[in-house]
Amino acid sequence: MAVSVLHRLTRVHKQFVFKGCCSLWFNRCQSSDTTIGNVSSSSEEEENSSDQEENIKNRILKASLPFVHKYGWTKNAISEGAVTVGYPGTAHGLFPRGGAELVQYFYVTCNQELAGTLKKETEATAADPSKCKQPKEFIQDAVEQRLRMIIPYIDKWPQALGIMSLPPNVPPALANLLTLVDDICYYAGDRSVDFSWYSRRVTLAGIYKMTELYMIQDKSADFQETWSFLSRRIEDVSQLHGYLHQSEEASQIAKEAVTAAFITARNILGLNLGNR
Repeated sequence: MAVSVLHRLTRVHKQFVFKGCCSLWFNRCQSSDTTIGNVSSSSEEEENSSDQEENIKNRILKASLPFVHKYGWTKNAISEGAVTVGYPGTAHGLFPRGGAELVQYFYVTCNQELAGTLKKETEATAADPSKCKQPKEFIQDAVEQRLRMIIPYIDKWPQALGIMSLPPNVPPALANLLTLVDDICYYAGDRSVDFSWYSRRVTLAGIYKMTELYMIQDKSADFQETWSFLSRRIEDVSQLHGYLHQSEEASQIAKEAVTAAFITARNILGLNLGNR
C-alpha cells in the first residue's frame, strides 16, 4: 500500500510540475477535444496526458545524453537536449531532481538494453545448445557488457555516482542495481528457490559495484585490468556463498530482508517479472 501511495503522490507531483512549467508548448500536444463531466473520459484523458508527458520527457533525456560530455549530469545538459528536439531550454523544469533524472534515465535504458540482449542470447542457446555458456562465463560477460555501456561517459561517471549517492536518489539507484543483477542471474539460468537465489544476487551486486569503482580509476588499454579484476571477483563467489550459509538463523533473516529489497526495487521501477 505504501508503494501504491508513493506512486500516486509522485504522479500528481509530476503532473503539477509539467503543467506549471511547460503548459504553453505541451498544450499543442494535447487533443483539442475535451469531454467534461464524463468520469470515464476524464480518466482516459488523464492517462493519455501522463503518457504524453512521459514520452516527451524521455525524448528530452535521450537527446540530453550527448551533452553530458560538456555539461556533465546537469540541468544544463537537459536544457540543451530539450532544444535539439524542439522544446524550450526551460523544459528542464520538467525534471525537478535535475541531473539525477538524467542519470536515472541512463541507468534504466542501459539495464533494459542489456536485458534484451541477454534474452536474445538465451533464446539462441535454446535453439542451438552448442552456443550455451557456463553460468560463470555468462554472468561475467553480462557484467562486462553492462559496464562497457559506461565507457562513453567514463570521465563524467564519478559525478553520476556522487549524484546517485545522495539520500533522495539512493532508492532508485539501489532499485536499478538489484534489478540489473536479478536479470543477469535469471538469464544465466538461476531458477532456484532456496537461499542461494538471494545470496547469488546480493553477491553479484557487490561484485558489480566494486568493479564499477575499479573501472573509473583504470587507465589500462580497453580497461583490461578492470576485466581481470572482474574475473577474480567472480572466482571469489563460491567462498562468499559458503560463508553466507554458515548461520541458518542469519540466512533466514537475510533472506527475508533481501526478498523485500528485490520486490521493492521492482515496484520502484514499475517493472513486472512476467515481462521477462
